[in-house]
Amino acid sequence: MPSSMNPDNIPEMIRDSPGLALLCERLEGTTSIGIDTEFLRERTYYAQLCLLQLGLERDAYCIDTLALRDLGALRPLLNHTAPVKVLHAARQDLEVLWPAVGAVTGLFDTQVAAALAGLPAQVGYGELVQRMLGRTLHKGETRTDWSRRPLSTAQIEYALDDVRYLLPLREQLQARLEQLGRWSWFAQEMTELDAIGSFETDPQQAWRRYKGFQELDGDRQRLVQLLCAWRERRAMAADKPRNWILPDAALRDIVLRAPRTLRDLARTAEMPEGIVNNSGEQILEAIDSAGLPERLAPPPSRQRPDPETAAAVRKLADIARRIGTELGVAPEILATRRELERIVAGKRDGNVLKGWRRDVVGTALLAGL
Repeated sequence: MPSSMNPDNIPEMIRDSPGLALLCERLEGTTSIGIDTEFLRERTYYAQLCLLQLGLERDAYCIDTLALRDLGALRPLLNHTAPVKVLHAARQDLEVLWPAVGAVTGLFDTQVAAALAGLPAQVGYGELVQRMLGRTLHKGETRTDWSRRPLSTAQIEYALDDVRYLLPLREQLQARLEQLGRWSWFAQEMTELDAIGSFETDPQQAWRRYKGFQELDGDRQRLVQLLCAWRERRAMAADKPRNWILPDAALRDIVLRAPRTLRDLARTAEMPEGIVNNSGEQILEAIDSAGLPERLAPPPSRQRPDPETAAAVRKLADIARRIGTELGVAPEILATRRELERIVAGKRDGNVLKGWRRDVVGTALLAGL
């Protein structure tokens, strides 16, 4: 789709407050807006928003968020349920936009809609555009450093393409979901996405990213919570990636061995010398504050599920697969492996036992037990 100057003489690349104000006037009264972002976060804790793209029915715009750092003029539009905001795989964009504009509500996620309509569970934007609209998007700028200026014409066109097709996709996907009788499913999914609201980070909850937490003994769980909270606070304060503060592999080794001296800490697997020199004392303080016994229990060994449990999970997976096949929906959209394992373990608080999923597959899974 070739770029064209819109009738309001708003430039496709907006770099100043007057241009943004003109765009906000243009957006008044519109019923839906396509949204995408370009950002960097490889060297920082917080994502650096480099570009914000907005797509309307006939026009598309890029907002240079590095030149125009104050996006407050967009808040009244983005913080309300109307107009509908159409994004693809929205969660990451919402997280990136949160510091700049707050909560974006009134969402339509085309990836979620596509999955419920029978397309692959994690279908990409380019593939979805090709499948539904018959257009091939160029991939030549996928490795662009979006923080560098000036952007080339090709880079701007690539960014604009990311929003040009969102509204047509929404129209077709909504029609398909209504035809299949699944619009209420999708509406529930978007209500849950809207409900996230804040993406504010709580360092005290950072331990939830630690894989295998439930398999640890109580002492090591306490240590994980303290170390993860310390790492999160340091990463936020320095605006550096978590792994630059303390690599995941080193964190795991510390949790298993609980070193009590700098010499022992330096022997930690995959621990950079610079971290021991600069942060070693703080790490040891976190370990000490866990109040660990002099000798910890033996590290947990990874146990295979007993045959009866494994058989039950396979049985539930077969049920989900059968129902998914009947509906033409990927089974992982109905129930993840982790949710099936939790059901077998007696847990009844997963998504598969709530809302539309309970009626479609959850009741059958419980009966299968």
